[in-house]
Amino acid sequence: SSSTTSSLVGIDWVREVVATALNDVFDPKEIAKNAATAKLDGKKKKNKKKKNVDESAANNKPEEEEQKPKMSEEERNYIIQAAIDAAQPFSTCDAMVTPATKPEFGDYQCNAAMSLAKSAGLNPRECATKIVDQLRPLIQEYMEEPEIAGPGFINFKFKEEYLSQALGVMVTESMGRLGVPEAGDKKKIVVDFSSPNIAKEMHVGHLRSTIIGDTLSNLLTFSGHDVLRLNHVGDWGTQFGMLVEHLRDEFPQALSKETAKDVELGDLVTLYKAAKKRFDADDDFKVRSREGVVKLQAGDKEALAAWESLCAASRVEYQKIYDVLNIVGLNERGESFYNPYLLNVIEDLEGQGLAVESEGATAVFLDGYTNRDGSPLPMLVRKSDGGFNYATTDLAAIRHRVQMETSDGGEKADRVLYVTDAGQSQHFEMVFAAAEKAGFVTDSVSLEHVPFGLVQGEDGKKFATRSGDTVKLKDLLDEAVRIAGEDMKSRMENPDEDFTDAIADVAKTVGIGAVKYADLSMNRESNYKFSYGRMLSLNGNTAPYMLYAYARICGIVRKATDQPDDQKVVWPEANEILITHDSEKQLIRNLIKLPDVLSEVESELYPNRLCDYLFETSQKFNQFYENCSVNNAETPELKASRLSLCTVSAATIRLLMGFIGIDVVERL
Repeated sequence: SSSTTSSLVGIDWVREVVATALNDVFDPKEIAKNAATAKLDGKKKKNKKKKNVDESAANNKPEEEEQKPKMSEEERNYIIQAAIDAAQPFSTCDAMVTPATKPEFGDYQCNAAMSLAKSAGLNPRECATKIVDQLRPLIQEYMEEPEIAGPGFINFKFKEEYLSQALGVMVTESMGRLGVPEAGDKKKIVVDFSSPNIAKEMHVGHLRSTIIGDTLSNLLTFSGHDVLRLNHVGDWGTQFGMLVEHLRDEFPQALSKETAKDVELGDLVTLYKAAKKRFDADDDFKVRSREGVVKLQAGDKEALAAWESLCAASRVEYQKIYDVLNIVGLNERGESFYNPYLLNVIEDLEGQGLAVESEGATAVFLDGYTNRDGSPLPMLVRKSDGGFNYATTDLAAIRHRVQMETSDGGEKADRVLYVTDAGQSQHFEMVFAAAEKAGFVTDSVSLEHVPFGLVQGEDGKKFATRSGDTVKLKDLLDEAVRIAGEDMKSRMENPDEDFTDAIADVAKTVGIGAVKYADLSMNRESNYKFSYGRMLSLNGNTAPYMLYAYARICGIVRKATDQPDDQKVVWPEANEILITHDSEKQLIRNLIKLPDVLSEVESELYPNRLCDYLFETSQKFNQFYENCSVNNAETPELKASRLSLCTVSAATIRLLMGFIGIDVVERL
């Protein structure tokens, strides 16, 4: 890569370079042979040691070992040969490159010498020296001389020239990609998130799924992948028999396609509760409801029209929430979409001998899944009454997303992400295992559950209203906006002044942004305590703090370039980057790690890394601003350079807040 590189190098590049060096220095087959030999020989030595150290423990162990028949030379050679045949060239994983544990060690650390040394017949430092000699010409354009530390760690540190040049690239692309390279290996990725249930209220669990799924989709799209956002709504199942029959009595016009669109079903939650009450109390209605399910599944015209009115009315309600959260591009593809494919799934599983009869139902038994009493745990794919289960729909969806040709409407995805609560972890583990066993997915396809924890009240108990009801999402979001507005009002010079539309818009950005940011800044697998006070605080890693950090940089640039307060900031032209103080250097080292952070979130799927990085960036910016004057820099060149640091810091905040779905504001 030449010095005029238009994108940054980061941890992925270092891993590739180290893997190249390993393949040049060592023969993977030789290493595999030595490792296998050492493993076979190692067992004897270990037992000897044990005997001397701890007689009592050793007395039992070696007896058993000695009773095992000794391995024949033929078996031994066979094992070693198998290891040699299976050896692959060293990969980026074998490079064992991680971010440096402390800034003084440099930018990256490579631990490959420690694991290879024994099999290479060298001590770790000798092994590290061989790797470094091979690496030197490959990295000298970007890196200082690699340092071998301790027993054989290799530390890498970017050269100052590269830091200046890389930041220069980020400035020229401050309104675009900020020098982040697009993924070399573009994938088709399906992200399955949000997934509320028809005729039921969206709750905080759906909120988490929506926010996490949207952020991951935004980031993967930015990386250059082809992303399909799917809303797997719960629009099918036994409850629809009950709801359709309730409509037959209360809203008969909903049963005809012609008149259905004029029906106002009102509050669907109330409707659902009324139908459920009848179902529990009235046996005749219960029988009708069960027959209603059968009618609906058989495609009865009236039942379908009623079902469609329920779906349409629910859609209007969800859309209100999606509009407030600014969720776009989410394609609804509910459970009902997969109905035509369900029977085929069962036939295929039965044909392969994977689905068997179990107490009148059809089930798949997978190795390693048992009930508490140790009996095998079945994954039901068809109930005894002939109805299908969630697992059946999920298997049909996997085939549609992964196996089916695009010409038939399939997606041919390389990666499918399921953003649902952690309570469904075992369900997805079993569904994925069954899909693999049945050959619905190949090795090149990755099915990944992206689980998240519960939302709790501040007391650590279930998140609910004072009366114990579940909190309506709409109310929760409105309240966040209201509190943000009150807070802004209290800080206005004239608190009695009326709220202008512009201020109301900012209150909405801050309030909704605070809810999203609070959710994402936690490790998604932890349960999180919902607190308006904490999420709207101006201190700590919160949306208001980050929005203020952005607005503050805008203010610094305005002042230094004589721009009026009431107009959009014009970001200065790119300039040569000069490094004169350690705080400038530390800020730049942090800013150029942007590709590493995005790459990590792309593979690990933990959006809290974005929030951590945002917070680190703003803190490093504060340290730089405390130590280095922008407006009164010693020379015009230094002022221009420091303005460029402001530009890139602001652009980094703007880009990442954009992934989270928060619009930055230039004045607060």
